[in-house]
Amino acid sequence: MFSLRFTSRIKPNVSLAFGLGGLFLRTPVRQSSSGSFILRQPSNLAPREVPTPLVFLSARSWDEKSAVGMTAFASIFAEKGYTCLEIDLSKPKDGVSSSESMMLTWQDELRHHIRLTSIPFAPVIVARAAGALIAQTYISSNPATGLVLISPPSSNSALPRSLLPNALEEFNYEAKFPIALVGTMEEVGMLRSSHRLGSDPGVDLIEVDEIDGQQGFSKIEQWLDEIGI
Repeated sequence: MFSLRFTSRIKPNVSLAFGLGGLFLRTPVRQSSSGSFILRQPSNLAPREVPTPLVFLSARSWDEKSAVGMTAFASIFAEKGYTCLEIDLSKPKDGVSSSESMMLTWQDELRHHIRLTSIPFAPVIVARAAGALIAQTYISSNPATGLVLISPPSSNSALPRSLLPNALEEFNYEAKFPIALVGTMEEVGMLRSSHRLGSDPGVDLIEVDEIDGQQGFSKIEQWLDEIGI
């Protein structure tokens, strides 16, 4: 994957990028005190344009692992015809003293970014590592078409105390929409035995040898196709 960016004369404030699949439009990175946001439009060479957007969520200033591979995934899925929102949330600063308030702050910021796009379809949220907690906080009270958790912690209590000010209560939402847990063989085994969604018959467990390679992308793309996205 390589990228060549230059300013478009066709549409102001929009960049053009070349990837393996060809040319696609991309807005510049929007920075704010709450993080950064990139909206990647579907490639004009994609075989189809998918109406349901994908949100690739991370919070690298809080957990670097949450951002691993997200830019690559967003770029490749845009080439395949998906509208992709790449959102990296900043760690809350002053005034946030509890794990619950951290999650609610991030939930509000994520909802704000998604609403700014004015896309009428509820998104599929893709999150990794500790970012899975933010995603699950969001879908507990906001609409989503699907949820993909990559290498999520086995439980909220499994997170290092360095990431959370206090123990965060376990989630209790019901899996009423498609959910996939993605991980290596070892991670899937752990999720099956320890994660609250791992034994839910309505949740798909996706095992991959390498998450950040072609297999990881292909497995997630196949799952999206199977659920009709």
